[in-house]
Amino acid sequence: KSGMLLRARFMFDTMPERDVVSWNTMVIGYAQNGNLREALWFYRELRRSGIKYNEFSFAGILTACVKSRELQLNRQAHGQVLVAGFLSNVVLSCSIIDAYAKCGQMECARRCFDEMAVKDSHIWTTLISGYAKLGDMEAANKLFCEMPEKNPVSWTALIAGYVRQGSGDQALDLFRKMIALRVKPEQFTFSSCLCASATIASLIHGKQIHGYMIRTSVSPNAIVISSLIDMYSKSGSLEASERVFSLCGDKRDCVLWNTMISALAQHGLGHKALRMLDDMIKTRVQPNRATLVVILNACSHSGLVEEGVRWFELMTVEHGIVPDQEHYACLIDLLGRAGCFKELMSRIERMPFKPDEHIWNAILGVSRIHGNVELGKKAAEELIKLDPESSAPYILLSSIYADHGKWESVEELRGIMKKRRVNKEKAVSWIEIEKKVETFTVSDGSHPRKDEIYSVLHNLAALMEKEASRS
Repeated sequence: KSGMLLRARFMFDTMPERDVVSWNTMVIGYAQNGNLREALWFYRELRRSGIKYNEFSFAGILTACVKSRELQLNRQAHGQVLVAGFLSNVVLSCSIIDAYAKCGQMECARRCFDEMAVKDSHIWTTLISGYAKLGDMEAANKLFCEMPEKNPVSWTALIAGYVRQGSGDQALDLFRKMIALRVKPEQFTFSSCLCASATIASLIHGKQIHGYMIRTSVSPNAIVISSLIDMYSKSGSLEASERVFSLCGDKRDCVLWNTMISALAQHGLGHKALRMLDDMIKTRVQPNRATLVVILNACSHSGLVEEGVRWFELMTVEHGIVPDQEHYACLIDLLGRAGCFKELMSRIERMPFKPDEHIWNAILGVSRIHGNVELGKKAAEELIKLDPESSAPYILLSSIYADHGKWESVEELRGIMKKRRVNKEKAVSWIEIEKKVETFTVSDGSHPRKDEIYSVLHNLAALMEKEASRS
């Protein structure tokens, strides 16, 4: 439990006699610490030893199933629990359902759920969370409505699901219902709702949530404080973000610093972000991989090429952060925006791994900025290989062709999209009017006030044409 597995293993190996409790402890210890191979080895040895196992013997192997997300392993464990006659154990059944959900096998998870005679709130919440994480909000909401006794965790699971799907307004509606029913929110509830406010850039909703926290004397953890900083920043109130950060008493969590640096980067304050990073290191807060991502983004958006490259090198040498694909993508974006294509290509050639979608997306983005058709075409082709159904590389490459007047290439690309049945994702816009967030898509025919909206647009177009004819 303390994570000292070497000592635990030594004690286990020196035991003259081992009972089922000692074997179970080793399986669970290794599984909880993420050492799945050792957990499986101990479980197999327990079964071969002839020692009579019990319900707890399956807890560790099911923890390994949840963490590994290996469907075949979960099916085998499920079968063994069934044969042993322990499916009536709510904790074991819940782990099986959770493992199936994490493997994306919601039909199997639902079948296990339906076969259970006794279902506690944890089982219900696990299944709701499974549907929500996979984006099936209709099934998640239906199950939530059927749930006999809802708790803060189940409310939060559904709210978080709507946030992940980009439905911030629905998440906030659910939060309002939760408060009206006097259900006490958890820390994760607040962070999810603040994230919802940030996604729709609704400052008023974010302020209301912050005000509720103050009125109810909620002591926010680092994640919630970070969510507050992010919400204020994305809603256009950087000053409020800085005030939240400065009033935070305990600044030992790296997440707080990363979020504040990211906020400064979003507002184009690269130099200030670099000073914030210096303060972070002086305070003896150890940077992590996310710190390198946000500082590279800050340098990229402010054109601070030398500083960005310097920190890219320093993070490895002084802080032991080994750059991954995302870091290289940020570095490519930094160099590409500044037009340093020679250095960019040199960095790509020296990368210790093959480029993934992060890097090709960065290359495609900077190719469009600088009109590099050949490099853009290469990047788009690689992205299409990685994800043939994504419309993004087609759209960006089409924009590069259009910028250079290559309309035949644009038409050819559209033909390929049509042939491959790749559809462009509709962009969503929103505006807050009289404390209500209105959302729109291109050629929206579902909005309740569409007739009024299109009438105003028609009148505006007529006025623009009239003004154009006068000039």
